[in-house]
Amino acid sequence: MMRRILGIDPGSRITGYGIIESDGNRSVHIVSGCIRLKQDDLPQRLGTIFQEIADLIRTHHPVEMAIEAVFVSKNASSALKLGQARGAAICAGVVANLPIGEYAPRAIKQAVVGTGGADKDQVQQMVKRLLNLSCELSVDQSDALAVALSHAHTDTTLNRLARASAGGWR
Repeated sequence: MMRRILGIDPGSRITGYGIIESDGNRSVHIVSGCIRLKQDDLPQRLGTIFQEIADLIRTHHPVEMAIEAVFVSKNASSALKLGQARGAAICAGVVANLPIGEYAPRAIKQAVVGTGGADKDQVQQMVKRLLNLSCELSVDQSDALAVALSHAHTDTTLNRLARASAGGWR
C-alpha cells in the first residue's frame, strides 16, 4: 500500500522538504522544494517554518513525517538554531497528528546510498535515480527526499522483521 511521506531537512536559513509516495519498495516523487527564510529575527524564521510545513501538510496530505536528527556541530550556536528549526517543523507535524520518524544523517545515507559515509553528491544522485528524476535538485531538496526515502525503507524493513518474529523463525 502506498503511503505519502513528508521528509524534512531542517535549517534555520533554508529548510528542505520532499513528499513521496512509497510502498517501501517503489517510491514516487510528489513535490519537493525549499523554505527560504529571509527574516533576520530567529523567532520569525521559526514561525515561518511552522506555518510553511503546516501549509504543505494541509495541501498534500502526507500520512507520516520524517526529519533529520540534530548532528553535533563544532558551533554550539548553529546546533541550537538547527534544533529550534527542527522543533518548529516537528510541531507542525504533531499538530496535524502525523507520526514522526527521526533519523541520524549516517542512517539516512546508509538507507539511501548504502554507506553512512556518502557525500552530498552521492546522496543527490541516488535520490534522483530512486525517484526517476531528471530535474536538478538543490542539496536541501535532495536531503529532504532522502529523509523520506530512508523512512519508507526503514519502516518497511522494521514491519517485515516484526511480522517474521511474530510468526517465529524457522
